[in-house]
Amino acid sequence: MDTRTLGRVLARLKRELPLWKVPAVGVIADGAVDRPYETLVSTVLSLRTRDKVTEAASRRLLGRAPTPRALSGLAREEVERLIYPVGFYRTKAAHLVAIGLRLEREHSGRVPRSMDGLLALPGVGRKTANLVLTVGFGDYGICVDTHVHRICNLWGYVATRTPDETESALRRKLPRRHWISLNDILVTFGQNLCVPSSPWCSRCPVARFCPRIGLKRSR
Repeated sequence: MDTRTLGRVLARLKRELPLWKVPAVGVIADGAVDRPYETLVSTVLSLRTRDKVTEAASRRLLGRAPTPRALSGLAREEVERLIYPVGFYRTKAAHLVAIGLRLEREHSGRVPRSMDGLLALPGVGRKTANLVLTVGFGDYGICVDTHVHRICNLWGYVATRTPDETESALRRKLPRRHWISLNDILVTFGQNLCVPSSPWCSRCPVARFCPRIGLKRSR
């Protein structure tokens, strides 16, 4: 798939988004008072966790800790209770309390607006940092999770082995006008239709553009 075709595919999928369930991070960010902070918290919780669980846990925690200062004042055990049963909830609770403390002590209670600043926070990797920059701040960035990595390879737009390699390839190749929207479109598409195990190719609105590279089974 070339870049021109990719643009047509993304435009078509964007028109389909209202028909599908939006990922939890996007739902929370849409109603956020402090988008960077709430996006950061919900993204940390979302790793290895189903959206329904992420959304409920995020709302419980943010209701108790609506600011970094409030978060920094919570005991780890209370955060564990608030976010359970998200995946790795004990580790995430420790990271979140540490994040609250770091934001208060080093950033005047604000989420840093840079990749380096975000990556310095406990438990924050490139996926989380890119989501905060794009969803939280509306800045340019390319968030690559397993869906984005898988689908871009399925389409043959990149040929990479890891999400980090995919991010680097997309930064070189993908026009900047698609950077911010790419994750929302492909994660929603990947959760609802182009699922990892046996995607619904028979229902796909962009199937005629897809070379299905490496795909072994579909419906």
